[in-house]
Amino acid sequence: MDKFTQLTSVAAPLEIVNIDTDMIIPKQFLKTIKRTGLSRGLFAELRFNEDGSENTDFVLNKPAYRKAEILVAGDNFGCGSSREHAPWALLDFGIRCVISTSFADIFYNNCFKNGILPIRVTPEQLELLLDNARRGENARLTVDLEAQTISAADGEMILFDIDPFRKHCLLNGLDDIGLTMEKTGEITDYETRNTTERPWV
Repeated sequence: MDKFTQLTSVAAPLEIVNIDTDMIIPKQFLKTIKRTGLSRGLFAELRFNEDGSENTDFVLNKPAYRKAEILVAGDNFGCGSSREHAPWALLDFGIRCVISTSFADIFYNNCFKNGILPIRVTPEQLELLLDNARRGENARLTVDLEAQTISAADGEMILFDIDPFRKHCLLNGLDDIGLTMEKTGEITDYETRNTTERPWV
């Protein structure tokens, strides 16, 4: 998993509440267990018209936001069914940070396990960030995980909270496997000791 330390990017305003995981990645794209290639299905029903052409009104199809790595979204982001494909699709598209007032628990936890930083802010802070994001490519946000700050181009700064353990994992690029590998020495010592003390096992 890639480390998350500091990110400066155009932020796309996704002013929709209750964005569920089926909206993030519709069910027809769940036939694979690969984490790559899912970007084509990200927000598919919003990004594309019925004939397959791009919906030019959708924010991520607008020139200013095509390379956005930050989403500023409405309340209750990631609700609905528990599908890990949702953060996979966001990451494959290039999204590394989602900012909202609240997240569904399972989606929130899955983000950390896949290198995406979900940030909770107050409604007032969200409105400030949305106002910044609406300005397009001329306004960028900087998210500093170590300092736990979101900085706007106009100098506005917002502090955010994060669980220290999750912060440690993101800063060091540690998913569940990476965390286990940190204990390789201890695991090897245990296995060696166990083989000596209980050879019949």
